[in-house]
Amino acid sequence: MDGITSGLVAEQRKDLGRQLAGWRAAAGMTQAQLAKRICYSRSTLANAETGRDMSIRGFWCDADDVVGANGALLAAFDQVAALVRDFHEQRASARDRERRQRAARLIASTIEAQPSAPAEPRRCQCEAVVVGRWTEREVRALREALRMTVHDFAQRLGASDAAVSGWEHRRTPTPPKMAAQAVLDQTLALADTDTKARFLLILNTPDQHG
Repeated sequence: MDGITSGLVAEQRKDLGRQLAGWRAAAGMTQAQLAKRICYSRSTLANAETGRDMSIRGFWCDADDVVGANGALLAAFDQVAALVRDFHEQRASARDRERRQRAARLIASTIEAQPSAPAEPRRCQCEAVVVGRWTEREVRALREALRMTVHDFAQRLGASDAAVSGWEHRRTPTPPKMAAQAVLDQTLALADTDTKARFLLILNTPDQHG
């Protein structure tokens, strides 16, 4: 389903909560009484009735049984749960499209920035990427661009897992030593064009590692 908004999701959750409250009232129960019957706290039930918390499916199954909804309440929950799932998948797809678009823009900009040379075909500027000083951001960006785990990356560099992890998380007081920086330079220089493009993209993306 396309075009699902957060407002639609919130309204459907509230409607589900209103249905729960309606079935509970029709069964002549207070929130405390129903909560006790289904072995949940009254606050959990109250949050479900206001749409703040959908809780787990077992909650709705038990509530449906106790208030005598004959499956109607559980079916309504399943519909809203499917809507929420589609909403999150839609957002994930949108984020993935944005990442691909950023990568495409970055590669296009590097190609446009490369001076034309009539005697040679134009090359992507990312083929000549260099790093002045390797810090934790550049080390982590290179590993992620290579799609490697810390262990695999450490083996590639001939370093220990602890050393690589320390470089990435500032657990050492200084950047990698000069010999290690030279190895990192060589690893980046030998990387293919796609890896270098990913390296630049990661460096130009706000750091999410904190």
